[in-house]
Amino acid sequence: MNSSAPVVEVRQLLVRYGGNSSSTLEEISLSIPRGSVYALLGRNGAGKSSLVRCLLGQQKPTAGDCLLFGEDVWKRRAHLMAKVGVVPEDADAPPTMTARQLSAFCARVYPSWDAPSVLARLARFGVPATTPYGSLSKGQKALVSLALALGSSPDLLLLDDPTLGLDAVARVAFFEELVGELADRGTTVLLTSHDLAGVERMADRVGILKGGRIIVDESLESLKGRFRRLRYGNEGMEDPAMHGQELSDFDAVKVKVRGWGIEALVSNYGDERFAKFAALDGIVDAESSALSLEEIFLAIAGETLPGRNA
Repeated sequence: MNSSAPVVEVRQLLVRYGGNSSSTLEEISLSIPRGSVYALLGRNGAGKSSLVRCLLGQQKPTAGDCLLFGEDVWKRRAHLMAKVGVVPEDADAPPTMTARQLSAFCARVYPSWDAPSVLARLARFGVPATTPYGSLSKGQKALVSLALALGSSPDLLLLDDPTLGLDAVARVAFFEELVGELADRGTTVLLTSHDLAGVERMADRVGILKGGRIIVDESLESLKGRFRRLRYGNEGMEDPAMHGQELSDFDAVKVKVRGWGIEALVSNYGDERFAKFAALDGIVDAESSALSLEEIFLAIAGETLPGRNA
């Protein structure tokens, strides 16, 4: 295994269903280095779950390659999955088995299994280790899945929208445990989620899928640096239909004329560019403010919050 290779590498991945029908993933490429937390975002039908299945060796791509630790996952799945922890969107396990029994079962599969850490996490979560899995709540099942996924001290953690449908308490517990684990071990993470507030707390890189293509692939810091909200008045623009033309240097994503002035979301912000803009004749009371990851996602991918994974 090449220790310098990216933990996850996708090369020109094409996924197509139904023969010659349209593609779900259209020759996408991405790379995730060791220790990175990569958030893959997209609306319903964008292709996130298709990509996850390919990365887990559960689906053979129509074309292209998926590599984990420098090796082809389709050809080397059994070997590679020993280094991967997975928390699926819909947590599942034999309903009559308890979390303690599930941990004992996994210990027979993973040579490096750490049963005490699994039970310690369950205790922190307040999840009973002796209650049948089928009797647990949805949130408790997700927390059991996380504890089991971390039980083998994986080099890669793959989280496929793990907090979907969980209440606020369970979501906070899930992400707090995950943030603590990353601080302790520096595990590489690929995360798909619709809980963008939780994602923003931990991701260092963001990819956005739209129409089967990666339209954003950059650090979260860079993404939040170039997307901003601008508010200002334009006393030199008499025709309301012409409002927004003064924003051409900012690559405006959305412009709204308010009663008090103009509000715009821009994707090409820079402090120097803003200073020149604010000094233009007619521009008054110009101010800029940061956007949350959710606001940026909505500006890029659409007005409606995403639903379930495609």
